[in-house]
Amino acid sequence: MVLGVDSGGSGLRAALAPAGAPQDAVTVTGSQPVRTSARGIDAAHFMELLLPLVRELRERTAPQGAPLVAVAVGAAGMASLGEDLRAALPGALAAYGVTGPLALAADAVTAYTGALGVRPGAVVAVGTGMIALGTDLYAWRRADGWGHLLGDSGGGAWLGRAGLEAAFRAFDGRAGGSKALLDAAGERFGPMPGLPAQLYPRPDRAAVLASFAPDVARCAREGDATAAALLAEAAGHIVDAVEAVLPGRDGGEVACTGGLFRLGAPLTEPVGEELARRLPGARVVPAAGDPLHGAVVLASALASGTRGLPVDGRLLWCSADASGPGGVEG
Repeated sequence: MVLGVDSGGSGLRAALAPAGAPQDAVTVTGSQPVRTSARGIDAAHFMELLLPLVRELRERTAPQGAPLVAVAVGAAGMASLGEDLRAALPGALAAYGVTGPLALAADAVTAYTGALGVRPGAVVAVGTGMIALGTDLYAWRRADGWGHLLGDSGGGAWLGRAGLEAAFRAFDGRAGGSKALLDAAGERFGPMPGLPAQLYPRPDRAAVLASFAPDVARCAREGDATAAALLAEAAGHIVDAVEAVLPGRDGGEVACTGGLFRLGAPLTEPVGEELARRLPGARVVPAAGDPLHGAVVLASALASGTRGLPVDGRLLWCSADASGPGGVEG
């Protein structure tokens, strides 16, 4: 069996699957996110949250215990906050009898493997933020993913903020405003003069901004030209990132994933049009699965000894045990 783990702001998800059959995974979800400390993502707290999920998976899939032969973890912030996990997790897992290969990956990597598997191409993940990752299987190319203050252009927080700026322009009587977006902002947040005081002190500002993105899409569907233009601009930013990371630039597979695409046609149509215009040789394919599926795919590749993806120590780190699977109970 192989174990895949997806760690994000809403908690841990874990999946157990037969080695070589990631499509047969059984999943469980925890509701508590992993803490961060001065060393980054807290490895001890990660194990505290993970082990009950693994026990539940064992009870549901293999009570007598087929060995766990590989583990892959995808985590938000792994590239910059993964020091404690990289240092402590191999020993922590070994203490519980899991000594096979271990991969620690940024969530963009597991989004990539979830969407495309272990093959070259580009994946853009667009939710509250936005990041694109591409590989020719020799090196990673990354574009954006720098957070809502410095980047994430075209993501949910960017789109929500742009929509709110247009609402404030209408409130002030400045050019470039949208009465439709002003009305939508008032419905969601209340009187506009009170919005900055609601927003600026909050640690979850990006999520609050992103909560307005569906309103921007609704206004576009209802014919508001300003909202439609903002979605077209978001599409341009998304394709900028794809263009920057696609191997060879003139061809290859591209998958689009992430919650913002659930906005539907107001976003997916301009993204499709922009991809066709700027990357006519690219093949846009549906994402096969989500980041948790990607973690299971990566663990399965580790177990078979055919990892196939570039290891750079930050986006993707692998334990020294690359010779083959351990044979240990989880």
